[in-house]
Amino acid sequence: MNSVAFKALKFLAGYPPGTVLQVQEMLDRGRIGPWLLEKYPQAHSVRTDRGLFDYVQALKSEHLRGADPLAKVAFDSKLRIVQHALGTHTTVSRVQGSKLKAKREIRVASLFKDCPPEFLKMIVVHELAHLRERNHDKAFYQLCSYMEPNYHQLEFELRMYLTHVEQEGTRLW
Repeated sequence: MNSVAFKALKFLAGYPPGTVLQVQEMLDRGRIGPWLLEKYPQAHSVRTDRGLFDYVQALKSEHLRGADPLAKVAFDSKLRIVQHALGTHTTVSRVQGSKLKAKREIRVASLFKDCPPEFLKMIVVHELAHLRERNHDKAFYQLCSYMEPNYHQLEFELRMYLTHVEQEGTRLW
């Protein structure tokens, strides 16, 4: 496989060349979209920031009860997928009197307002894992897999979808 194909599939940059080649062949045949639609026929039903906050809180309560509380969760139209940000987590620290207060936020790229529920869960799990693990290390991915056993497969298929959107210019859901 040549380096031009690798650059064209930037969302799959860390995957083995054989895997990237298979995705490139599916892309060349126009098969990624139909395959994803067959596997994930409908979009999730979370439409508002309040709905997203409730969704995230439910997952947090189930898997990370002792983690710091979230001040805000929202869909963010300013997140650019081209910078590889599917979502973000931030901590804003403020001094109030003699105490240091931290306010945590999770933002999900607006592109994912219309995606399968499995993809939304994968993104939220990723951002929630950052409440406990700051770095993308072994402990981080173990926590992601604990919260969503199919985490790695979903991340790969989400990256295939982003590749489809970038190459074809069309969303599926």
